[in-house]
Amino acid sequence: MYMPSLTTILLGLGIAYVGHSVWTMFDLFYPTPCDPAVSSCIKPFLARNPKLELSMFTSPRGKGATSSSMDLVWKFDNFTVGAKEQRNFNISLPKKTRNNGTFFVHIFLYPQGESPFGNSRSVYQFSPLTQYSIPEAESFNLLGDKNKTSSGHSPDVPITHWKSKLAVNVMEDTLLLDRYSVPGDLYRLIRLSPEGDYLPLLYIDELGQRLKDLKPVSKESRQMTLEVTYSPISVGRLRLYSNLQQSIQHLHTMGFTEKDTDELVGIFADTNFYFLAATVAVSMLHLLFDFLAFKNDISFWKNKDTMEGLSTRAVVWRCVSQIIIFLYLMDEQTSLLVLIPTGIGTLIEVWKVKKAFKVIITWNGRKPSFQLGAVSKKEQETAEFDSKAMQYLSYVLYPLCVAGAVYSLLYTPHKSWYSWVVRNLVNGVYAFGFLFMLPQLFVNYKLKSVAHLPWRAFMYKAFNTFIDDIFAFIITMPTAHRMACFRDDVVFGVYLYQRWLYPVDKTRVNEYGQSFTEDDKKTN
Repeated sequence: MYMPSLTTILLGLGIAYVGHSVWTMFDLFYPTPCDPAVSSCIKPFLARNPKLELSMFTSPRGKGATSSSMDLVWKFDNFTVGAKEQRNFNISLPKKTRNNGTFFVHIFLYPQGESPFGNSRSVYQFSPLTQYSIPEAESFNLLGDKNKTSSGHSPDVPITHWKSKLAVNVMEDTLLLDRYSVPGDLYRLIRLSPEGDYLPLLYIDELGQRLKDLKPVSKESRQMTLEVTYSPISVGRLRLYSNLQQSIQHLHTMGFTEKDTDELVGIFADTNFYFLAATVAVSMLHLLFDFLAFKNDISFWKNKDTMEGLSTRAVVWRCVSQIIIFLYLMDEQTSLLVLIPTGIGTLIEVWKVKKAFKVIITWNGRKPSFQLGAVSKKEQETAEFDSKAMQYLSYVLYPLCVAGAVYSLLYTPHKSWYSWVVRNLVNGVYAFGFLFMLPQLFVNYKLKSVAHLPWRAFMYKAFNTFIDDIFAFIITMPTAHRMACFRDDVVFGVYLYQRWLYPVDKTRVNEYGQSFTEDDKKTN
């Protein structure tokens, strides 16, 4: 009886998930319209081609704010749903907001010439213009005087920040909706007119309000700049943003912070829709290759009993570099979505070092003792090649690292001495990490063989490297990390050349510690 492998099962589940996601997206963008012959259909108020006005007010109060507590900032008389508009305003902040208080914007859309308040044909939405957030740590020259924060607040206490951008949308599609099956994401925005039509769907896009656009508010901040952008929105994009906004709020209730979800929000807010669809598809492939590489890498090292043909220093370097990158991400307060997988990868690299040196841990009560396994002649030969390669590389590596660290100390501001150390270490990992890939190439050259490498896991990682190349200059990332993507391509190309140059030697052990000659002897 045929039993599918775990990889086949997961691949099938992945394909099914992608298919379900495509169908869900199609249903969001192309909802089933109501049959005009049905009496329960709700017509759009925009089908009457009314003349509308849009007004924007500000107030220290949000829900429950009255007309007397609001200040008019903008009245858009010649409002057209299909036209785009962008304005910049200087908003005066009251004393309450400057003293770590809140501030809100109130948007009204109503028939031209009428009052927005108490109007049965007026639609209304409000949103906070401020957000409590921990201020970024000050950077300073470590050899000079430390600058004091101008706000006077403790660096660990959240303070009021100003949202410098505001995006307002109105749904431009005139759909017939069935009053008994209105989608839940639209139902929250629907309001009926006295004639029974549903009024224009007004939406404030909070997803476009990124953390990078936040400005700290101090007692001296009497005015803040606000960039207001209006644009029409399709029913599909409105439903997508509405569902995503609900999902983000749910993540916050689960303990995720604003910084954890900011990058996720940026993917949807700052990306073209078609490119977004391509990103999702490629990310699914990336996730699949990540899993396959992880599975085969673990299998290879689990069954590996000898380091013959493998560079021990390269294994140690990968472990050290992974630890440095993990500490750097912690120092930068990176999102948990990135930090947790990096931490898991760090533990795996530590386990590989234990396997490489054949470390045996025995416990005498609470005190552990460590023993190293025996080294064979073949492993000693590999270690000699490895040591020779590292000797050559050290002539280049150490001067470059020292020069970079001195330059950073003299001309680049840092948050602390610890931050300077970690940042220079991670720069060394990114910039010169490829040098530590070269000892394995040197070992391959001396042994005239590549049969000892975990090629299956290696190929999956290579596919992921090529996927990273596609988005290296599109997705926001540090320049050093971007160059590291292309650095890996060069080394992988040399590995492929060596695989072609050195044909398969059946007398050498493969990735599972076996050889063809041993199998032949057992058969005979």
